Amino acid sequence: MLLKKIVLGDCPMTKKTSVLVTGGAGYIGSHAVLVLRDAGWPVAVIDNLSTGFRFAVPEDVPLYEGDIADGALVARIFAEQGMGGGTGAIMHFAGSIVVPESVEKPLCYYANNTVKSRALMEAAVDGGVPHFIFSSTAATYGVPDVSPVDEDAPKQPINPYGWSKLMTEQMLADTAAAHDLNFCALRYFNVAGADPQGRSGQSTAGATHLIKVAVEAALGKRASVSVFGSDYDTADGTGVRDYIHVSDLAAAHVLALDALIAQPDVSMTMNCGYGRGFSVLEVLDAVDRVTNLKIERVQEGRRAGDPDSLISDPARIKATLPWQPQHANLDTIVTHALAWERKLAEIRGNG
Repeated sequence: MLLKKIVLGDCPMTKKTSVLVTGGAGYIGSHAVLVLRDAGWPVAVIDNLSTGFRFAVPEDVPLYEGDIADGALVARIFAEQGMGGGTGAIMHFAGSIVVPESVEKPLCYYANNTVKSRALMEAAVDGGVPHFIFSSTAATYGVPDVSPVDEDAPKQPINPYGWSKLMTEQMLADTAAAHDLNFCALRYFNVAGADPQGRSGQSTAGATHLIKVAVEAALGKRASVSVFGSDYDTADGTGVRDYIHVSDLAAAHVLALDALIAQPDVSMTMNCGYGRGFSVLEVLDAVDRVTNLKIERVQEGRRAGDPDSLISDPARIKATLPWQPQHANLDTIVTHALAWERKLAEIRGNG
């Protein structure tokens, strides 16, 4: 069945039942919780708190501390939150995300990202939960031959992280073909920023995301920022990436849920990015500009597997959903990340 463009008002707004957000105490998951809550969806969270934080979950949102592979716990959540049938849904963010670590510990990544996702799908099928939104990644493309990259480009992951996500996409497709479940897999590009209201942000210690690292350096939490590679085929020789604000990304998930409900026989896979890239040096210049400081930059060698440029082609998501990004500005992304970093220091008693 062909997917038609979803317009506001297509969906049964009066029949909202609870959405279970896995990994809802983490970075992207916590922002999805906020957007769902702001839009009037009852929401519950399951998180083992291995990388998530209790403070990231609003006090009025039920938080179940546990593992998504615990079938008995997930079934209990479905029962307690009224998720079976109707418009009940899962937004699945739980998993491991550090690419170099996936190379060092591949079996851990296949366990956390693939095997446990399979258990969650089985629980959804057994519990009659009809809609599943999956947090996927541009790492499924590996090092694409062209940029911008669209969803039909070859999927050639170059690390276990990318493979673990691609395998989960395939399991979802096969499950949807065999059962009363439809899904949306959203392939993220470089997620950054924080909730504009300061309710959540990137809180993981030792995070490797460039904007997170740069604002930490601007606040004196790091001595410098490493620039990996200066000889890429780009305007200034540094790698170019498509940075998407985390709140815009979270909003896309809620619109995708509306789409799944409106067309229960249709599943979809879509890129999530702005279709514009910035180089490493351009990002650091933006942080300098926003903070009125000069970050110390340390030139390092290239990292294996880093493409010259990785930019999304967002044509499909724009043609399918009424998604209108509100924060598609690099300085805005940096400003929100910086504000969260300052608030995080207060939360942890360091500021």
